[in-house]
Amino acid sequence: MSSPTAEPDTPPGPRSAADAPRARAAPHPAAPVPAPAPGVVERWTAARVLDALAAIDRGTLDLRLPDGTVRRFGEAAAATTGPAAAIHVSSWAFFPRVALGGDLGFGESFVDGDWTTPDLTAVIALFIANEEVLAGEAGRPALLRRAADRIDHLRRRNTPGGSRRNIRAHYDLGNDFFRLFLDETMTYSCALFEAEDEPLEKAQRRKIRRILDKAQLEPGMHLLEIGCGWGSTALTAAREYGVRVTGLTVSDEQRAWGLARVREAGLEDRVAIELCDYRDAHGRYDRVVSIEMLEAVGHEYLGAYFAAIDRMLAPGGRAVIQVITLPDQRYEGYLERVDFIQKHIFPGAVIPSLTALCDAMTRASTLVVEDLESIGPHYAPTLAAWRRRFTAEPAELARLGFDPRFQRTWEYYFAYCEAGFASRYLNDLQLVLTRAGLPAWTGRNR
Repeated sequence: MSSPTAEPDTPPGPRSAADAPRARAAPHPAAPVPAPAPGVVERWTAARVLDALAAIDRGTLDLRLPDGTVRRFGEAAAATTGPAAAIHVSSWAFFPRVALGGDLGFGESFVDGDWTTPDLTAVIALFIANEEVLAGEAGRPALLRRAADRIDHLRRRNTPGGSRRNIRAHYDLGNDFFRLFLDETMTYSCALFEAEDEPLEKAQRRKIRRILDKAQLEPGMHLLEIGCGWGSTALTAAREYGVRVTGLTVSDEQRAWGLARVREAGLEDRVAIELCDYRDAHGRYDRVVSIEMLEAVGHEYLGAYFAAIDRMLAPGGRAVIQVITLPDQRYEGYLERVDFIQKHIFPGAVIPSLTALCDAMTRASTLVVEDLESIGPHYAPTLAAWRRRFTAEPAELARLGFDPRFQRTWEYYFAYCEAGFASRYLNDLQLVLTRAGLPAWTGRNR
């Protein structure tokens, strides 16, 4: 990005009255163009959606229609116990998309500019808070659309070849793209904050050290990192903990960046970054860490993931896994549908539940959960920081080739996830895995 230039001593513009251009009469502002009248389909679906919104009983929603009419839904403002949100619908096409596409159609209509809002996270939080009542009112017309999206999602299964395609579709957008919103460590996972105004980089470094402390590393050990990203954890482990590290990724862009950082740090003899699927990895390692990679595995391959760790983890070893999770009660329904993230951001992704993880681990490995810590409340501020950085760079995003529609897609993604973690719809867990018969982890740090 370009750096700011110094301000000139003399302000720009005419230096004297003689240099000033003649004043021109300001043109009259153009009258607003009225929205086209809704057609039959728009009227029918608008009535259905408005009827459904009448069920909102937590928080308030002010909905401005294309004709300028404003409708309020939810509790009285003085007695509200949920989010206060506002939506300005600029196109009647919004209503058939929501009625026929459900929450996925709602997100896609934002991407296409059918509606705007002063607070996107609050809008999504409102619908999460009222999910049960709204699903019962308006969910059925979206079944056909959901079936089509589900078929498309199944075609993106995380086979070895499919996993490479899915990961590259996201991460190979380019390192310059991710640099715009990540902190200096290039860490793309939940941070750990001690204060609301703490710099993101400091919170990310705390998270990395928390993971490595839980692994109980000792100098000379060999650490495997499954899904090493741009190398921040591997570099910290080698530099501060004195271990050798092998990192695995299936992203060409991430590997290139990670190798450059390793060379710059002079750690080529202690850090190796390999372009390798976890199922194809071999060797024996004293410790394994994996930070928010499990979401890219897929439900049917959870067992293969834990079997791979079990196969490569030395006797007496331990693994530390950080993973985004869904509540167990939501997981079965989640597997039957496709959400905005799966369709537009992370193809092939599946967020597991804790029970699904434990069931797969029990069936496929000798590993057991020794310790569990929830860090989910830290993810909302992490995502808020990413969203602020991202939305502050429209010109740079455009220079990199990302048009306004793409930018709105990612803005929705950040807000969607931020609201999910703030509402406890999503969680983030750190799991310490060992084998039975080993001394228990005491929780002491270095």
